[in-house]
Amino acid sequence: MRNRILTAAAVTLMGLGAVSCLKYEKDPNSSTSGTATMVCDNSFENIMRQEVDVFEYQYPDAHLLVRYGTQSEALDSLFSLNTRTVVISRDLTPEEQRALKAKYKKERNANVRVRTSKIAVDAVAFIVNSKNTCEKLTVSELADIISGESDEWNDLEPSKLGKINVILDQKGSSLATFLSDSLLNGRPLGPNVFAAGSVEEVFNIVEKHPNAIGVLGVSWITSDMDKADVSSKELAESVLADGAVMGATLTQRVKVLKVNRDNEVTAYKPYQQYIFDGSYPLFRQIYMVTTASTSNVAGGFYSFVTGPIGQKIIMKTGILPARVSIQQVELPER
Repeated sequence: MRNRILTAAAVTLMGLGAVSCLKYEKDPNSSTSGTATMVCDNSFENIMRQEVDVFEYQYPDAHLLVRYGTQSEALDSLFSLNTRTVVISRDLTPEEQRALKAKYKKERNANVRVRTSKIAVDAVAFIVNSKNTCEKLTVSELADIISGESDEWNDLEPSKLGKINVILDQKGSSLATFLSDSLLNGRPLGPNVFAAGSVEEVFNIVEKHPNAIGVLGVSWITSDMDKADVSSKELAESVLADGAVMGATLTQRVKVLKVNRDNEVTAYKPYQQYIFDGSYPLFRQIYMVTTASTSNVAGGFYSFVTGPIGQKIIMKTGILPARVSIQQVELPER
């Protein structure tokens, strides 16, 4: 069996925008120099760290200070006016945008423009220990697991693994919200769902416990994450060069489960091709939101992330860029 993996043939510039000029930043000099801060949902940390590394490599006088926290913390910072830029898993509603503008007018006597841009599409992946015989699950089976209705592996197939423990990074994370909203129709997560405290700890628990099932954004389970850390220079040179970049393959450290919709026979792993064509059923958007102007380093970073180089970086992480022309190549499934 062969899987189609995406490569970026060309990335379309989304246009100039604005990103973060924050409460604690120094006075920036230009779109490519100065200091700016922002808050990012920690489930997207792997993506944003690479964006920052390449931007700062390309523009040595630019410095971006990023705090990683839950989506709730990011939004709280934005609406308390402590942060001008956030990266989260949803767009602001029109009502939220109006409220944010009104607060700036009232508390800062400033008219601001709220800019939002979808920067990528992320797949929500499920991982299990290599000793677990489970290979695929339907959306309904995942819902039963997350709700606690199916709390034994033997409920799904003959198994001696016992209780199913679902492992998230943090219960207040955007992944927890996604599971509740998309799989449980707003119902709370079951008593078998536990917070590991970090993405790395999700991996560690699944590798040690055959009865665990981990939930992660797909950028954390690509083969690139198994390798030694790539230097900022190496990463920058790979995306600053002209031409396509290769999409990521999935890790071999743990087993990545296939998932299928209830009315479909074929199950899919969260490869970029299957995110792109909608075959993989569990995905979410990634948005960058800002109230900052375009005339500082934060605005330069916003243009960078939404432009050709930033979108190529996203392609390399294993998720799907928001603005990309693609070509398909055939690679054997490992």
